[in-house]
Amino acid sequence: VFNQLASLLSKCDVSVHLVEVSPKLGEIQALMLTGGKVQSNPEDKSAYMKGISKTGIPIFWYRDIQDVPPGYSFYLAHEFFDALPIHKFQRTEKGWREVLVDIDPEVPDQLRFVLSPSSTPATENFIQPEETRDHVEVCPEAGVIIQRLACRIEKDGGAALVADYGHDGTKTDTFRGFQNHKLHDVLRAPGTADLTADVDFSYLRKMTQGRTATLGPIKQWEFLKNMGIDLRLQVLLQNSRDTATHEQLLHSYDMLMNPKKMGDCFNFFALLPHHRLVRPDKKQKPESKSPLPPVAGFGELLLK
Repeated sequence: VFNQLASLLSKCDVSVHLVEVSPKLGEIQALMLTGGKVQSNPEDKSAYMKGISKTGIPIFWYRDIQDVPPGYSFYLAHEFFDALPIHKFQRTEKGWREVLVDIDPEVPDQLRFVLSPSSTPATENFIQPEETRDHVEVCPEAGVIIQRLACRIEKDGGAALVADYGHDGTKTDTFRGFQNHKLHDVLRAPGTADLTADVDFSYLRKMTQGRTATLGPIKQWEFLKNMGIDLRLQVLLQNSRDTATHEQLLHSYDMLMNPKKMGDCFNFFALLPHHRLVRPDKKQKPESKSPLPPVAGFGELLLK
């Protein structure tokens, strides 16, 4: 993307700031983005590594969003929130109980889920009074991060785009594990599988506390369609010169857009300053019904 926009970006003060807690993944990212031409940054207590991308863009690595310098920014969280830890709760005849992990007394070296015998601090603080579901997963860390992003966008401008597995406050038990791309018992061989839980976008929306406007979530197929994926596919097909590339393009398109594949699994959710969604002539004409300014990906793509 930066390579395609090189002529435009050369006139802008643009830099990339990555929040990455894993040193190993940081090394892989540095190799991909800079060719390995990075240096540790001990004099800067916030960014632990820095370098220059292959397209000449400065890149910095941090361990926490709080360490990223403030300013007009666009934040991208791709499959980020679904990897954060969650609390699980179950509604019972005695009220809400937290789902905990215990050692199974009947099976050596085996873990099991149990319900807390009474209310816990988490049940008192994380369950909303209007909750109607019988099983709920809450990610407090996601709420804290969204609050920080909302505060930054409210103060400095910019936007945030979240792309992740999730729902809008409708699902219940989504906690699962994957090992070698296959479902894996989350309590079996801890530390050997990737653990994930669907993002509750209704919770993220609530945690902005009204500091920003929000859009979505919308399904991946709809977002990509609004972004012009059909037109892009046609251009690529016209320029492809061999059958293998042609088939690969169609296969990739189907994987991204088919509701039975990735089309319905992934969702897109955005945070924007409130003024971004105000009709241009609303101040002069409060009764105006002119269309809202379009937001890429969240409105139908219209060609003139």
